[in-house]
Amino acid sequence: MKSQSTHNTGRRSHRGRRRRPSRGATTSVAPPPKKATFWQQIVAFFKGPAQEPPKNGVKPVPSETTTTTREKISRKPELVEVTSPKLYVGNLSFDATEGDLLELFNGVGQVKNAEVVCHKYTQRSKGFAFVQMTTIEEARRAVQELHDKEFLGRKLVVSGAKTPDMERAA
Repeated sequence: MKSQSTHNTGRRSHRGRRRRPSRGATTSVAPPPKKATFWQQIVAFFKGPAQEPPKNGVKPVPSETTTTTREKISRKPELVEVTSPKLYVGNLSFDATEGDLLELFNGVGQVKNAEVVCHKYTQRSKGFAFVQMTTIEEARRAVQELHDKEFLGRKLVVSGAKTPDMERAA
């Protein structure tokens, strides 16, 4: 009885069989480099030439020329002139409620209403709100007193709200 199965050709199956090392050759030949796939070529085109991985597990020391510093570019909020009693309140804490805003702005003047803008599905605050004062003078005073003021751990951005005709002109 044979230990390996035979097929119609009379040959033995090579399944599960190890290859024997050649006796005469002791030098190892490096395999040819793999050709990059189509997508790897496209990525390399946009990223530039890829650096070869380090050999023997040694990590290369990054030099100042190879390291690019990415600084976070902070966008300054656009301060809009107060032309209506409606105010924009930005950089608002996600925990702030309309009641908190009413209380804060009532210290400056009389508030008609306050509306925290929330996400449509999650109902979580988007971090900004609109507050409507009774007069334009109160709105201007609220901007002077409350802009850059610390509120619930964040510095508020208070400015005039953009009107629809301002948005079209921009």
